[in-house]
Amino acid sequence: MKVVQADEMRAIDRKAIEEYGIPGLVLMENAGLRTVEIIEDILPGLADTQVLILAGKGNNGGDGLVIARHLINGGIPASVFLLGKPEQLTPDARVNYQILERMQAPLYGLQTEEDLDRLTLALLKANLLVDAIYGIGFRGGLNDFETQVIQLINWSRLPVVAVDIASGVEADSGRVHGIAVQATHTVTFGLPKLGQLLEPGRSHTGTLTVADISLPRDLLTDPQLKINLITDEMVQPFLYPRAAQSHKGTYGHALVIGGSIGMTGAVAMSAYAALRVGAGLVTAALPESLQAAVEHQMVEVMTVPLAQTAQGSIAREALPAIKNLLGTTSACAIGPGMSRYGEAAAVLQQLLECSGIPVVIDADGLNALSQDINVLKDRQIPIVLTPHPGEMARLTGLTIEEIQADRLAIARTFAQQWGVTIVLKGSGTVVAYPNGEVFLNLSGNPGMATAGSGDVLCGMITGLIAQGLRPQDAAMVAVRLHGLTGDYVEKTKGQRGLIAGDIIQALPEVLRNFESAFS
Repeated sequence: MKVVQADEMRAIDRKAIEEYGIPGLVLMENAGLRTVEIIEDILPGLADTQVLILAGKGNNGGDGLVIARHLINGGIPASVFLLGKPEQLTPDARVNYQILERMQAPLYGLQTEEDLDRLTLALLKANLLVDAIYGIGFRGGLNDFETQVIQLINWSRLPVVAVDIASGVEADSGRVHGIAVQATHTVTFGLPKLGQLLEPGRSHTGTLTVADISLPRDLLTDPQLKINLITDEMVQPFLYPRAAQSHKGTYGHALVIGGSIGMTGAVAMSAYAALRVGAGLVTAALPESLQAAVEHQMVEVMTVPLAQTAQGSIAREALPAIKNLLGTTSACAIGPGMSRYGEAAAVLQQLLECSGIPVVIDADGLNALSQDINVLKDRQIPIVLTPHPGEMARLTGLTIEEIQADRLAIARTFAQQWGVTIVLKGSGTVVAYPNGEVFLNLSGNPGMATAGSGDVLCGMITGLIAQGLRPQDAAMVAVRLHGLTGDYVEKTKGQRGLIAGDIIQALPEVLRNFESAFS
């Protein structure tokens, strides 16, 4: 599903009106009707309900006025509080205001302290509140009076249905400057807005419904819209059942390079995750003194001992063995548990120079890369980087705060600049392709913020590439599966007790659900 920013949504609306000839009043009418349908689902038995609609001066307020009309026509008590003067309304909104005037609907101004007192009393009697104050064009902060209005809304603890987007949330970024409506439900139109999917806007959105208001499908699926929401429907085609006449060689050979003294678990989890996601063969290459420990943990994974430094990490002398492995495998991951040792950057650089297969760089591989990011230049192989915000900060020279404030744009710019696929982990993991396409994931939960979870994701990406998926597709599919599996585990183990090994063990159940859809 495509995701839009404010300018993109406005362009879609404009094309629908100017090129397809759909009147703006029709779009407004449909928006109001779809929202009323959601309200009816939220509060069955609406006859005993008192609904308050807070409307602004723009077309978002016009949507609220349509909602009021349909509720009143359905015998449901509804009152409108208008933030502004009627003559300030947009043309389409003013048409709907005049209709309500002729219906003698309860219409109140909301501009003075006395108006705030009236709103406070109305909130005491209401069962539901509709936020139609600001639409997707909102940026910056609220003025003092608007802040008081939003405070009253949030203090009321009433169910709140936001029209298109919660007021006070920036549609492009999800930023909130000071205060925003805390919606329990949001009905957005045509396509989800990016700010509803990024924090803190996501936390102000509540349950999100994307409503059809008759915008032409071609406009909503335009390839020029480069932001996408990862859905199960997008992942499904990559997870088809296996052919009857297949064998382990059919599903590729994944190589995981990493490990050091005290950090064997990382490479072990990555390797095992590559197996669990379906790779036919998996080899873990790690310092020679650690080989026996990993072999004991996972009998299904092949191991190769590598020359090591005095500190127990992979040495330069291991490169001939690594080159041999690259010639016999389908995909390679480097970094899990590798440690930040002096020779890591040299090992990574030479691996990238000689590899003829896709490479996933994770964890300490990313730390090595940050020492000389120019090694990414002129690489002919697909490369996937899987940083968390701290690692992304080291790669870009930005602060973690700067990364978190603009995750999507930073990931996209980096991917395009260096010709790599970026998996920027965290709440709302971002997958950015080298061509500027961006995918946003909403599966997963805070319980996955645990040691080893990233190593599991690295192994899953590598295992899917080994099976033949394009590296960028493998990243997108793995991120979705990783989050879904974390959500699956949460249902039985909760969040605090969730560990990375649980994700590996539960992955087959999630995969089976996708495979069964083909039967």
